[in-house]
Amino acid sequence: MGQLTVLALRAVIVALLAGSLAVQGVMVPLLARDLEGLDAAHSSLRVPILLVVVLVVLAAQTVLVCVWRLVTMVRRGTVFSHAAFRYVHIVIGAFVAAALLVFALGTLLAPGEAVAPGVVLLLGGAGLAALGIALVVLVLRMLLAQAVARDAEASRMQDELAGVV
Repeated sequence: MGQLTVLALRAVIVALLAGSLAVQGVMVPLLARDLEGLDAAHSSLRVPILLVVVLVVLAAQTVLVCVWRLVTMVRRGTVFSHAAFRYVHIVIGAFVAAALLVFALGTLLAPGEAVAPGVVLLLGGAGLAALGIALVVLVLRMLLAQAVARDAEASRMQDELAGVV
């Protein structure tokens, strides 16, 4: 991975982390204030909605930090090691957690007239997309496992060859 690519990716990650902090610090309190106006029938949804929003943002921040660490490993040439699996597993778990949270939000909003049915359908699509991303990362994890195994095998063969020579 080239230096320019690493720099560009890190700039994007910093921008996304700053945006997510703005969402947590500004948008969530504004959403909380807007949700205070819910009628009595839907007022019980206020805390779960806010909790889901905060947890989804936290899952996104977790993914960004793990990608930062993996990019660092790529730059150092250590990504083909077992240490990389920890970050990949966390990314997969964060995407699955985000998907489940979005499905839960859709389930909370589905009954009654709180939101239009199309919003619930969009939330279901977003949850499905998050699960799809988790599956793509799982496939990439399998490729990483193959690369680590081949790297270990190549190292073992070089050691044997060095012993013979």
